[in-house]
Amino acid sequence: MQLYNTLSAKEREALIDEAGQDRLTISFYKYAHIGNPGLFRDYLFIHWDALEVLGRIYVAREGINAQLSVPAVNFGAFKEHLDSITFLEGVRLNIAIEQDNKSFLKLKIKVRPKIVADGLDDGSFDVTNKGVHVDARRFNELIEDPEAIVVDMRNHYESEIGHFENAITPDVDTFRDSLDLIEEQLRDHKEDKKLVMYCTGGIRCEKASAYYKHKGFKQVYQLEGGIIEYTRQVQKESLENKFHGKNFVFDNRRGERITDEVIARCHQCGEPADTHTNCANEGCHLLFIQCDACAAEMDGCCSDACKDIVALPPEERKKLRKGKFNSNRIFKKGRSEVLTYKRQVPDPFSPVAGDKDPAGAS
Repeated sequence: MQLYNTLSAKEREALIDEAGQDRLTISFYKYAHIGNPGLFRDYLFIHWDALEVLGRIYVAREGINAQLSVPAVNFGAFKEHLDSITFLEGVRLNIAIEQDNKSFLKLKIKVRPKIVADGLDDGSFDVTNKGVHVDARRFNELIEDPEAIVVDMRNHYESEIGHFENAITPDVDTFRDSLDLIEEQLRDHKEDKKLVMYCTGGIRCEKASAYYKHKGFKQVYQLEGGIIEYTRQVQKESLENKFHGKNFVFDNRRGERITDEVIARCHQCGEPADTHTNCANEGCHLLFIQCDACAAEMDGCCSDACKDIVALPPEERKKLRKGKFNSNRIFKKGRSEVLTYKRQVPDPFSPVAGDKDPAGAS
């Protein structure tokens, strides 16, 4: 019985083109107690592969975190299958603002220690004692509240291309980096300020809200459904949109445009740009922001060295990669020394330009 992906990305692309069917890009998560994650993983693969689901799904004893795409014609069957699983019945599905039939090209379901790497000892606090969930309308009110501190729980390369007004955007590489940093910087406001958090789809805030309540924060709020659900509600209810730029997403699209504003800059020339790309040199694969002009000049590469490698015949490139690993370099995400445009690095815990300070003063 097939329990893993057998097609290459190119083969899958060809099948998607041949099918000519629209696909929906969806994300969801659920914290729950899963006794045998490996068995549950195989169960999902069997059923979802039959429905032509593609995506990246993490399963752990603490629950499931899924980003995937499914043919629109199979959505009903997919939802019916989710509802047949007790703890996933009625789970909120975040449907992408911008659709792309090739957002995912493989079905990967992996068993992990956690569904989000947070570095926390969950046994030390009550993970179910979460903060107050708020909708888009209430979140807009909190953004303007001088007694509220709005914090972006995402990483620097996410908030760089898009964020909310008045939000503090910690200059961190990982979610786990942000947790202690936020507590330290806001330690004097645990009782007198509202801590208001947001992330892409809500999963990071779900754990963080319980953690910060454990750490003594008295008023903890989180944007339910994250930026994705916020955007849907804003459009549906004709609310003021207080998000600027793009929402970074973890699939082949790499971003959903929420507004027409371009608030980031090309990491190579400094011109306005907010399109993330991976270096075309497969031995590098660095994630960075590149404008169209630099993409053409550099052949989609991050440096002249990588450009020279990409110009080599495929067999030569393969020889250069043999026995070598990307290591952690690919996780620099715009911080690499090879990127010629040097951004002025802000204070690691400061509001975006022109916004209110961490203490909430206007």
